[in-house]
Amino acid sequence: MTSLTHDIASVPASRLRAGLTLAVLSAMSFALSGPFAKALIEAGWTAGSAVTARVLIAAAVLVIPAAISLRGRWSLLRQNAGLLVAYGVIAVAGCQLAYFNAVDRMEVGVAILIEFTSPVAVIVWLWLRHSQRPTRLTVVGALTALGGLVLVLDLLSGADVDALGVTWALLAMAGAAFYWIISADEDNGLPGIVLAAGGLVVGGVVLLLAGGIGIVPLGTSDADVVLADTQLPWWLPVIGLGVITAAIAYVLGIAATRRLGSRLAAFVGLGEAVASVVFAWLLLDESPRAIQLLGGALILAGVVFVKLGEPKEQPLPL
Repeated sequence: MTSLTHDIASVPASRLRAGLTLAVLSAMSFALSGPFAKALIEAGWTAGSAVTARVLIAAAVLVIPAAISLRGRWSLLRQNAGLLVAYGVIAVAGCQLAYFNAVDRMEVGVAILIEFTSPVAVIVWLWLRHSQRPTRLTVVGALTALGGLVLVLDLLSGADVDALGVTWALLAMAGAAFYWIISADEDNGLPGIVLAAGGLVVGGVVLLLAGGIGIVPLGTSDADVVLADTQLPWWLPVIGLGVITAAIAYVLGIAATRRLGSRLAAFVGLGEAVASVVFAWLLLDESPRAIQLLGGALILAGVVFVKLGEPKEQPLPL
């Protein structure tokens, strides 16, 4: 990776429309992962098994189209081996495993809202690493998002907070930030579908190895899964996890980010948080409390302020 962000100064109208459409579809696809995974976990699956199945199925779906898109340019894989490993370990396996462990211990809506404070973390990292001082609007946004996080966790009422669940959600946040950064970089020459497939293959191998040596518990069940008060065979949400919420979602997300740039794509990607709350309500009957809805609104508003306040500077070398 040669830059922290890859932002497009001026996006043509046709490219903008295509990018926005792809970004919305990607956000909605990603948003289904939480409800599908939690339903499987409640039916007896471990978080590790759910994420491993998701990653391996998605890799199987994309590996042949990715190989075709390379058109014999196998040297690209050797040149970007480190990038693919980092993407697979952090943005795919690490981020997904952390998120699924988070939804195992808390509501889907709460976990995804914590994850979507990632732009704030990126701004802090930029400040500490590159001395890129945030603007006043960025600081306001960061404080607003942190205030919203307090409300989402319901800390003011003295509610019990699952510290481990929050930790997992924060780790997912770090993985999400890494995802936006890597996905926007076109300088590596990798087609988007190759980046997605390569990351999924690496992530799947890492998860299998971790499961084999006992680091990641792998457990499954053939019990029916309940979604929207309807019993479904276990394999249906598993296929949905792999095909819809991973294979399709990653390809659409990378394609959108390369058309819009990381800043605008991440902004549109906020729709995933909203869609996750809606899907969790419709499919799992997880209805957030009013104070949490207010907190979620503050987090989203804070992230918007952070994005709007980012300095329009050239990408910084790592």
